[in-house]
Amino acid sequence: MESNTNIVDKASTLDVSQHPTAQKLIARCCELFQEVQDLTPGEDLENRLNRVYGPGTPYYEDFSSFIRAGVAEGWVAQTEIDGRTYRRGRIVEPTAATRFFSITTVYMDSNTSPSAEDDVLRGQYHAHPYGEINCVIPLDERAELRGMHGWQGAGWTSPAAGTHHFPETRGGALVALFFLPAGRISYNARPGMPQPVVT
Repeated sequence: MESNTNIVDKASTLDVSQHPTAQKLIARCCELFQEVQDLTPGEDLENRLNRVYGPGTPYYEDFSSFIRAGVAEGWVAQTEIDGRTYRRGRIVEPTAATRFFSITTVYMDSNTSPSAEDDVLRGQYHAHPYGEINCVIPLDERAELRGMHGWQGAGWTSPAAGTHHFPETRGGALVALFFLPAGRISYNARPGMPQPVVT
């Protein structure tokens, strides 16, 4: 994996006019944004998302269905970051319709990546200047994403503003469908830098 000093977010923005399923996903995301637009990313929101919008709920199941279809159709996480096993792609930039959240997908597969160590695939170190809302969609049953509060299978994570970490997965392939306030993500953070008091 390249050092942070050389990282450029090269993930292109999807031409959604070519992908009807992506259009459906965006429309469904916009409905969720209406419900969460005034909530603050962090542990309290993470708990609420898992309680109210977790697996088995209409939002989660719709997101999972659209993302699985998108993987099959080839528009999810279309830009390779480290080969086919670590990819990222922005679906839409922040707009008034999305309540100024961006929508991005990341695909990570710890089972088949040559970069994985001890079944853990580590991605690019980054910070969430305004926090993040992240829907974890395992494609393999055991797949998990490591959030700021531990490993998360099917469900949600929500790092608070200013937090930073390596994205890590284990147990197979998953897609992280994540929403960034104002589309803000930073690759200038470094491991060992202090975290904000509230995470």
